[in-house]
Amino acid sequence: MIRVVISILGAFVLALILGRVIIPWLRALKAGQSIREIGPKWHNSKAGTPTMGGLVFISASLLCIFTGIGTGDWTHLLVLAFALAFGLIGFLDDYIGIKKKRNLGLTSWQKLLLQLAVSAVYLFVLYRMGHLSCDLWIPFTSLHPTINPVLYIAFAVFVIVGCVNAVNLTDGIDGLATGVTIPVMIFFTVTAVVAQKFALALFPAALLGGLCGFLCYNFHPAKAFMGDTGSLFLGGAVCGLAFALDMPLILILVGLVYIVETLSVILQVTYFKLTHGKRIFKMTPIHHHFELCGWSEVKIWTVFVSVTVAMCVLAWFAMQKFALLA
Repeated sequence: MIRVVISILGAFVLALILGRVIIPWLRALKAGQSIREIGPKWHNSKAGTPTMGGLVFISASLLCIFTGIGTGDWTHLLVLAFALAFGLIGFLDDYIGIKKKRNLGLTSWQKLLLQLAVSAVYLFVLYRMGHLSCDLWIPFTSLHPTINPVLYIAFAVFVIVGCVNAVNLTDGIDGLATGVTIPVMIFFTVTAVVAQKFALALFPAALLGGLCGFLCYNFHPAKAFMGDTGSLFLGGAVCGLAFALDMPLILILVGLVYIVETLSVILQVTYFKLTHGKRIFKMTPIHHHFELCGWSEVKIWTVFVSVTVAMCVLAWFAMQKFALLA
């Protein structure tokens, strides 16, 4: 528990310090965000804001490596490596975008293939280490059906890639992905501690501290964006923890905002094609719809984060009721 607290506080302070170093460095490198032409017009004023700011909380969360030495359990390092692999994919995407002065970096197929490969390797290693049981707990029930390992990993790869990109979609206004992920990291930290997986608790604890520190720079008006470097790292962290704790379907609850963001895009595109140009929402992902309805970025942030807090509490009671942590 002491190491968990140290991870949170240490990463928070470290993120505050690193932010004062990394953000000016990114600005000097002219690593500014290019704004998508199809996005809200008022976002054009954000052009040039340093991106790849995710390096701040990624670097700060590495504190868990040092606080975890001597625990005898290295699961948190496996999750960290998984998240870092996704962060590297995001870094390549950001770097190419900055070099070519466009919003898009890697092609969709390049990102997809890299994400599929990273997900499959992580799940295989997790399974071989005995941390993946292939027993799928269904929330709000006492059911734990055992799935064939091959089918389970195939299903898990689909879940991971979908969830990681859902987190990426959520990063559309100042501080949103950061704020939404903070209660999710609190949930995973507490869950790991109660399950007596103290080493595994170190990673979400350190990331929690790092995100809180980064939010000081990322909250509206943002001094830096996390970029795909940060959002893909966060997606990897969220999914990696869910599978390492052997409760992937808990993502339906704690990741509800991520899911709604993605569904809004899927519904919009599908309806647009079927009706030859009609729309359900004014713009997607859905946070842009609320912007066009007159909501301020701060109001959207507050509502979305509050929904996530409520869903994390609901997920916690669901686990307690069905003795998932027993």
